[in-house]
Amino acid sequence: MAVPKCKVSKARRNSRNSANFKATTPTLVECPECHALKQPHKVCPACGYYNGKKVVETEKKEEKK
Repeated sequence: MAVPKCKVSKARRNSRNSANFKATTPTLVECPECHALKQPHKVCPACGYYNGKKVVETEKKEEKK
């Protein structure tokens, strides 16, 4: 049976496991309809277009004067 010879410190354990838990920023592309940033292959949250077609109705924010 595998038994550790000595205690593995939290710093050593965490540094060994840190390569598997890296946070990456999401990839963003420009929407061809409204030119807002969106994730690729997803509906644009600003205008509701996907692949050149209106897929989702979005509420327009009214400006207060």
